[in-house]
Amino acid sequence: MNPAALIPTPDAIPVPWGWFYVLLTLTFVLHILVMNAMLGGGIIALISAFRGGEQNTLLGKEIGYKWPYTIAFAVNLGVAPLLFVQVLYGQFIYSSTVLMAIWWFSIFGLLILAYYGAYIYDFKFDSLGNLRIIMLVFSVSILLFVGFMFSNNMTLMLQPEKWQAYFNNAGGTLLLLSDPSLFPRYLHFVIGAVAVAGLFLALIGHFRFMKSSVNRETLITKGMKYFTYSTALQIIIGFWFLIALPKRVMMVFMGGSACGTVLLLLGTILGFVVLYFGYKKRVVVSSVITLVTLIVMVFMRDLVRIAYLKPYFRLPDLVVEPQYSPFIFFLVIFAIGLALVGYMLKLAFGCRQEVEK
Repeated sequence: MNPAALIPTPDAIPVPWGWFYVLLTLTFVLHILVMNAMLGGGIIALISAFRGGEQNTLLGKEIGYKWPYTIAFAVNLGVAPLLFVQVLYGQFIYSSTVLMAIWWFSIFGLLILAYYGAYIYDFKFDSLGNLRIIMLVFSVSILLFVGFMFSNNMTLMLQPEKWQAYFNNAGGTLLLLSDPSLFPRYLHFVIGAVAVAGLFLALIGHFRFMKSSVNRETLITKGMKYFTYSTALQIIIGFWFLIALPKRVMMVFMGGSACGTVLLLLGTILGFVVLYFGYKKRVVVSSVITLVTLIVMVFMRDLVRIAYLKPYFRLPDLVVEPQYSPFIFFLVIFAIGLALVGYMLKLAFGCRQEVEK
């Protein structure tokens, strides 16, 4: 069967696709920053719990204060990029979601359970004692599972030729476990989360946003150590991910596309540069370079998606049926929402400073 016959006809969009692409990139960067702090923070807390000791316990307690907030922000900030992906690539992501529907629907209930676990870990930290490890294993395992399901879905949507497996598995449990790029893609996401979370902890120490009695220098030192080691491992896994891609996709970054090649070189250089500053414990400089690197990686991720889907679809092929007023209304509400989030964060930090006084 021709895989193209399995792809639904895309819906018309109200404004040119470039607007949605910009919004997708912006909201995804915001989501990935908080999501990394959420997942990586949980992993670091779990490692600290297993290692034990007073400073590791205080580090876990500090993460516990922030963890429920990062989960809430990660989930809410993840809605917008998912919606924009559906606008631009709806015929692909809806199809892949249906093919793995059982796994996908389980995500919502599991996230609620992980959220409860994070709150229990935070509010019952002292009384839990050794049970803290069990609570961390519970919530972190769920978050890792959810991330794996997202990696599966984002991989499956790019390969309509694999959708024919539905005829042998119509129960909504299709996964691409045999795909050579799936596990390096997933590990790239997990290790990157630990790196960003380590940097997040160092920033908390640098700007004195601690709520527990954890030593500030310890927080910076441990945070930058997690950041540096994870970044070094991330570079290795990144190249594994690159060579695991189909040749026609990999060649986009190996001379087949000037844009892709430049982005790969830039991302590699930035990776080694941030390793140097991470080793030197230059928290702010490392944070700025990491943000730039993350944006470069987001654009590379988009080029991978475009290359995968090139035989079937191009964004300029989307039909535009102009309806500008709803889009303008959305932009206004979106800007107000960001302003309110910023105001709430300002109030939260203001309350913390008042308590310290």
